[in-house]
Amino acid sequence: MDLSLIVRAIIKKRRSTSPDNFNGKAVDKQIVQEILEAANWAPNHKKTEPWRLFVYEPEKVKNFGKMHAQLYKEHTPEEIFLEKKYKKLLHRADKASHVIIVGMTRSEVAGLPEQEEIAAVSCAIQNMLLVATAHNVASFWGTGGMCYHPSFKSVYGMEEKDVILGFIFLGKTDNDDLEEGKRHSPITEKIKWM
Repeated sequence: MDLSLIVRAIIKKRRSTSPDNFNGKAVDKQIVQEILEAANWAPNHKKTEPWRLFVYEPEKVKNFGKMHAQLYKEHTPEEIFLEKKYKKLLHRADKASHVIIVGMTRSEVAGLPEQEEIAAVSCAIQNMLLVATAHNVASFWGTGGMCYHPSFKSVYGMEEKDVILGFIFLGKTDNDDLEEGKRHSPITEKIKWM
């Protein structure tokens, strides 16, 4: 089979699967290692490789939920604190196999725009999601809760200039056969030939 057809099929099958739909089964560690390795091959300007990955393994994913919920409780004013949101953060990862916190460390390279570093880390995330899809591993890129709060990145020893781009939840579902996705409009409506 033509390799480009395989790559395009994987791209079209990549879906976000809510961690609520995971079944609690662990993803093989070798597959997770392949997913992480894929991040390291993302394009990046001036070879800065700005992605940083903090991985919670199966026996630690509930620790992520506890930490995340606790940060929400500590840093949310009482008048806007929602018990429902607290519980969602506490239990969001309960059925996940792994949770990967994805950060961007800001390079000291003079003149390198921050958006280029963010774009590089976003490419690293897409690489991970595509390899997960190739292995029929369900994935979800989340940015909710305390993701962008300074207290969250300090948990991982990141500096003020650094950025957390989200959390990747990995897991198994009872339906391993992912269907090809759909788009609201064809690419032809999003192109202007010059």
